[in-house]
Amino acid sequence: MERKDYERLRWRCIRRALLELDITLTRFLDDGRFEKLNDEEQQAFVELADMEDYDVWDLLTGKAEIDDPRLAHIVALLRKS
Repeated sequence: MERKDYERLRWRCIRRALLELDITLTRFLDDGRFEKLNDEEQQAFVELADMEDYDVWDLLTGKAEIDDPRLAHIVALLRKS
């Protein structure tokens, strides 16, 4: 991912309505775990970041499950963080 795209993604992660989600997503980016993902996994993270806050939060807290295995992998990684 190019630096400018990464910075846009980081901005989207910081500007969430839910502070807890903001912290979770931004920490994942800032601690280097995002950079260790392959291109497909990074794209899945971007798709997750584009979802509505409460939908993502429900996935991360286990209130909802996701069918897409690509996104489920990223959700699992975020749950561990």
